[in-house]
Order: sequence, then C-alpha cells, then structure tokens
Amino acid sequence: MRAVAARPDPVARRVRTVLIWAGVSLLPVVVLLASTVGTGGPLLPVVTPDGSVPGVPLRYLAPALVVLLPAALLGRRPLLALGLALVGACTVTVATNAWENGYLSAIWYLQFLVIDLMVGLVAARFPGRIAVPAATVVLVLQVTAGFVNSATAPVDRATSSVLLVVAAVVAGGAARARRRHAEELRAHAAVEAITAERLRIARELHDIVAHSIGVIAIQAGVGARVIDTQPGEARAALAAIERTSRDTLTGLRHTLGALRHPQQAAASLDPPPGLADLDRLVDVTADAGVRVAVRREGPPRPLPGEVDLAAYRIVQEALTNVVRHADVDRCRVTLGYLPDGLRVEVVDAGRGAPLGGAGAGAGHGIVGMRERVTLLGGRFAAGPRPEGGFRVAACLPVGAGRVSVRPPAEADG
Repeated sequence: MRAVAARPDPVARRVRTVLIWAGVSLLPVVVLLASTVGTGGPLLPVVTPDGSVPGVPLRYLAPALVVLLPAALLGRRPLLALGLALVGACTVTVATNAWENGYLSAIWYLQFLVIDLMVGLVAARFPGRIAVPAATVVLVLQVTAGFVNSATAPVDRATSSVLLVVAAVVAGGAARARRRHAEELRAHAAVEAITAERLRIARELHDIVAHSIGVIAIQAGVGARVIDTQPGEARAALAAIERTSRDTLTGLRHTLGALRHPQQAAASLDPPPGLADLDRLVDVTADAGVRVAVRREGPPRPLPGEVDLAAYRIVQEALTNVVRHADVDRCRVTLGYLPDGLRVEVVDAGRGAPLGGAGAGAGHGIVGMRERVTLLGGRFAAGPRPEGGFRVAACLPVGAGRVSVRPPAEADG
C-alpha cells in the first residue's frame, strides 16, 4: 500500500482561520487601549512560584498585543502581518499619553524589536526585491517614531534601529540562501538517483538481452544450415533457442516487474541470478558452440547479493563477447574466493576483439562491466592478451574494505 500523506482537518483549519482574523480584527481596539492607558492602569495578576501575586501592568500588555496579534498572520501573509504591526506600533508610539521616559522607551523597544524579528522572517521568505524595500520602509518609520517619541536618546535608538534592521535582513537572507541551497542539493541528488537507476536498468537489460540474442542468433544459423541434412541437430538448435528465450523472458519479466512495482521487488518469487546459475549459463554457452571450463580457487562461500549478481553478469557478458567475437570453441572462467573478496577472470585464446567493438564504441558490454565493478569499489581490467586472445578480470570486494589483491597474471586459454 502506498502511504497517503495526512491532510489537515478542514474544520480545524477553518476554526484556526476564524480565530486568527478575529484576533486581528481586535487590533484597532488594542491600539486605542495601548495609547490611553499611559502610566499606572490596572494590573494583570500573575502567580509566581513563591505564591505572591505581583501582577503585570496592563500598560505593557496592551502594546505587546499590538504587535503580537498580527504575528498570527506570519505563516500565510507575512507582509500583511508586518504592515499591520508597523502601523500599530507607530500609532501607539505617537499617541501614547505618558510622561515617563522609561515607559516610552520600554514600549518603543518592546514593539519594534518584535517588528525587526518580522523583518527577518520576511527576508527569509521573499527575494531581495521584496524584502529590501519592506525593510527600508520599516527602518524609516522606526527611526522617525524614535524621534517623535518624547523619550530620551533618540539618536541611540535610531542607531539601534539601523543595526537591528540590517542584521534582520542579513540573517533572513542567509536563511533563505541556505534553504535554496538545500533544495538544490535535494533536486541534484534526485536527478543523480534517477540517472543511476536508469544506468542500472540499462545494464541489466543489456546483460539479459545481449547474451541471449547472441546465442539465439548462432543457434538459428546452425539450425538453418543443417535443417535439411541433419534434422536432429536442427531440433537441438531449436530446443536451445526455446530454453534461452524462456530464460530471457523470465529475466525481462523480473526486471519489468521491479520497474512497475518497486515496493514488491524485494518480495519477488523470481530472485535475480547469481553464481548458483553459472552451470546453466555454461550449458547455454555450450549450445552456442563454446565450451566453458570453470575453475574455482578456494572454498566457495555465500556472497552479498550485489556481489553475486555483479559476478554473474560479468561472466555472462564476457562469455557473450567470446561467442560473438572470439571465433573460438573454448574458454576458461576462474572464480577465486579470497578472504576479502572475489576474483573473476574469463580468458580465451581466440582472435580477440578491439575494445571499441566490444564496448566503447559499438556496444556497452565492457563499459557496463566496468561500471558494475566501480560501483562496488573493486578493480576491473579487460583487453587483448600478448599471446593472443582476450582477458576480462575483476576483483570484487566483500565487506567494508576494498579488495587488496591484484588481478591474476594472464594465462593461456
């Protein structure tokens, strides 16, 4: 079952929206109250841990609500929230009737510090062409309000305003840049993952199809030549074509099923091939006219799934190249079970094939083998042998480390 993202309750969303706008609609009343309470005024009781009830003057609570009520809109409409809070703070600063310099300075700092935080949030949400003009308006009105307010030290407050607004814009811009960088990294990682998956699928399809089609083509040619003179050989060729076709269809069905239903790929009843299927691969290659001698060095042991599959595909592709290009009737496959890895070698004494014809130019066989080995952190070598023929050698690591051994010395087919 595909996971479905939980959607917010529409009723709760409507209730939250109504409460937010109801609080914002009270802003004019709170602004009027904050402008008239001045000094003194009633206290809002607050119980402290020691049991005393000192209370909070309402004259500080009301100016705080002037900027806190619009803050509820920051999530959806940050510019509107900033505008409402700025208008309310400037109105309270100009219209407050009080003679205490301490109180006038306190409400100025209380309100405009919150507004400066809103500027930082706006800079983090919007590009510079929007955030910078908004911060400029805030700075001009904030400095002006500092001079209109009759509290002392307006120059100090103006200087603080410049520093705080600039710091808010810089911090918000940095947060926005980090968020965009993180999004770009996620997008790049997604593209790389898609590309890697496409290459993996291409390798699998190439390894499945190239070997089978090569064998089928050879058997079909043999059958066509001997069908009139040697019906038994023709029937054997047709039987080999049938077996190879069925194996190919099974592999393709497994691969396509994994593409259509990736969540069920791990539970598939048709596991991917491995070295346990090497004997069947040898039989199919023999049907194509190439006898394969398999030599195992060291006691065989279970291998990780990705190493087992890679080793099988390397042998399969190497045998396909022998059948198609070597013009030889025999080759040798060596599997060396090492303490820290697996050594795979396929050699023949045929005429060999240039690297471009086998993989770099006309096909993708050697390129695919090299990619498989590289992804596992191993080493790969392929090329003509000095004494004739062709050699494919790979060292695949088993475990966390890389293979420490070198590919084996070349030997005669």
